[in-house]
Amino acid sequence: IDFKGVNMVINYDLPTSAVEYIHRIGRTGRAGHTGKAVTFFTEDDKPLLRSIANVIQRAGCPVPDYIKHLPKLQSKQKKKLIKKPLKRETIRTTPECFLKKAKRKTKTIKENIKEKKKVKEDKNGSKLQTVSKS
Repeated sequence: IDFKGVNMVINYDLPTSAVEYIHRIGRTGRAGHTGKAVTFFTEDDKPLLRSIANVIQRAGCPVPDYIKHLPKLQSKQKKKLIKKPLKRETIRTTPECFLKKAKRKTKTIKENIKEKKKVKEDKNGSKLQTVSKS
């Protein structure tokens, strides 16, 4: 899929491989246009950083020295991390006030549906009673 006009990609979680990193950032800077990619990482992501840093460096972008000197990941560790990525807390980009408002709206809708069902059941119940009497 080619999204025209994408000039920045933000990775909230570190890709598990250099190939995945390239795929993600490939959404920006297409057809000769420039683009930026920002990737957040934690201490737990350090084993994955070196392979991605090599890709960044080969593309001619600067890479901090501390990342270049991280130990190389063993193939068994790499396979394990690819099969079972790190568990992370959910990241929300929607402000809390909007989430609360949506929750209230959903609650109101559910209450209205229950009320309509109750009224409908009452009407059906009264009709059944009338029919059974005659």
